Amino acid sequence: MPGYDPLKLSEDVEPRVYVEKEGTHLRRYFRFRVDRWYGGIVTGDVVGCNMRCKFCWAWYFTWGSTACGRFYRADEVAARLLELSKKSGHRQARLSGGEPTIGFGHLLEVAERVLLGGLTFVVETNGILLGAREDYSKAVGALRGKGIEVRVSVKGTSPEEFYELTGADPRFWYTQLDALRNLVEAGLRPAREVYPAVVLSLSGEEGLRRFSRALESINPELSELVDEEYIILYKHVKELMKKTGLKPRYVVLPESIPKEMI
Repeated sequence: MPGYDPLKLSEDVEPRVYVEKEGTHLRRYFRFRVDRWYGGIVTGDVVGCNMRCKFCWAWYFTWGSTACGRFYRADEVAARLLELSKKSGHRQARLSGGEPTIGFGHLLEVAERVLLGGLTFVVETNGILLGAREDYSKAVGALRGKGIEVRVSVKGTSPEEFYELTGADPRFWYTQLDALRNLVEAGLRPAREVYPAVVLSLSGEEGLRRFSRALESINPELSELVDEEYIILYKHVKELMKKTGLKPRYVVLPESIPKEMI
């Protein structure tokens, strides 16, 4: 079965969205915002991803275009997030949009600065680099007990679903699971500081049961908190799926999402 290599794509994308100058880590961002997910969170949206999911809500911004956004130093990003937290009253921060583990030095510095500012810092990741690089997972694990949370979004409940959703080589589905394993071994507490999310739009509850069994083989506590994801049919997502030929079985309409769930 064909499919691209997300690790190779990481290498291709990183030089376009991350630079290091004299010990300063800069990453390209396309916006900063306050959002209602997680009950209220401040967010920096990064440019650049190592996957090409066929349902990506931010594909125009995150696929590594140098035309999007601009570079920010890690201290600038942390300052913006802390200022948004002060204005909004939300005590959680995250990097979203693209894949934040690309340009890992930048992510780590942002996380450390935000945590020192007294916020919870959520790392939203597809887990590819954390699964392939134990040193990355160990560096994140060193932040345990300081307010770090890692949400690994697994694309599908099997290698076959992974390929259908992303177009990537199916073997990298296991790399996402390796991220969860690495992070637990690095000391993050399952279902507290590290937890899985999974895209269920192809298989629903049947797939969730299958996925839970896979989690139990890593650590039984991981299956205690699984964030269920379904494709949200924004207009631009429908346009992308038409181009890529993705036909999910289960979706969510934007207008049907209760505000208290956002």
